[in-house]
Amino acid sequence: MSGTVDPVLGAVLRDLAAEGRELEGLVAEADWAAPTPAPGWTIGHQVRHLHWTDRAVLLALLDPDQFRAMAAAVASDVTGAVERGACTPVTLEGWRDGRRRLSSALAGARGRVPWFGPPMSPTTMATARVMETWAHGQDVADALGVVRTPTARLRHVAHIGVRAFGFAFTANGLPVPPVSPRVELVAPDGGLWTWGDEGAEDRITGRALDFCLLVTRRRHPADLAVRATGTAASAWLPIAQAFAGPPGAGRAPGGNGVISGETGSRWSRDRGARNGPGFGGTPGIGGDRGARNGRGPHGSGDRDPGAHDGLSAPGSRADPVDRTDRAGGGHR
Repeated sequence: MSGTVDPVLGAVLRDLAAEGRELEGLVAEADWAAPTPAPGWTIGHQVRHLHWTDRAVLLALLDPDQFRAMAAAVASDVTGAVERGACTPVTLEGWRDGRRRLSSALAGARGRVPWFGPPMSPTTMATARVMETWAHGQDVADALGVVRTPTARLRHVAHIGVRAFGFAFTANGLPVPPVSPRVELVAPDGGLWTWGDEGAEDRITGRALDFCLLVTRRRHPADLAVRATGTAASAWLPIAQAFAGPPGAGRAPGGNGVISGETGSRWSRDRGARNGPGFGGTPGIGGDRGARNGRGPHGSGDRDPGAHDGLSAPGSRADPVDRTDRAGGGHR
């Protein structure tokens, strides 16, 4: 990374690299044929899916026209494209090299990056990749019975989850509340991460780790120490998601295993259990117009064209991962 890289983007890219290394440490000696909580997906599927999405982002950065042509070609069968991507062979070294190439390309990127949903800034794209890597990493950790140590990188996941407030309601066919809740999360180091109006009546409080597990739908709300106060916050808690596309069934209460129920299409079920994040973007945030108030998906959003891969959560018209909140509502 050169010294001309935007400092915020540079920090996110360092966190993305660290998240990738941590997951690589889990899968390096693991049996890639071992099943994960995502129905039909093994550890190998999780790794291959992340690699496939990284390659799609790299294509969007290096050859936007070719990416748009590819996106148009799979638009009628996004599910098939994702499934094929998760079955495309890749070695550990190939995945590692792909991550490095992506980081280098993002560091030198200028302007918006085209995606399956709306285009997004390099910083938003990198943040979405952190979220998806962490979420799929949780699937792998659950499969291996490993309890990961939470890090400050969770802030990226939490930020996208907060910004996807409005999108969560839209994805469930519900009206978006006129007010957004204040969110106060206890960081892994004991500090406090905050978003929203300090005087808001609606509030979400709890541990950052639990909130991230909630918005990536890796645990059932009943199993997490996240609390809601107020009508809007209470309505949001059961449907919160940090990824674009249908919400899916989510995990069953009382454990980290399978999704709850067999309702919905295979795609929406897998989505809720697998990860939720989509093609390297963020739900609403699917483009860069989405995170600030999370008022709904822009374009097809992430997974439905993207949620599996990392498409992150939607927001308003500013860059969804606009860091202004992070400075104003950060640790205190």
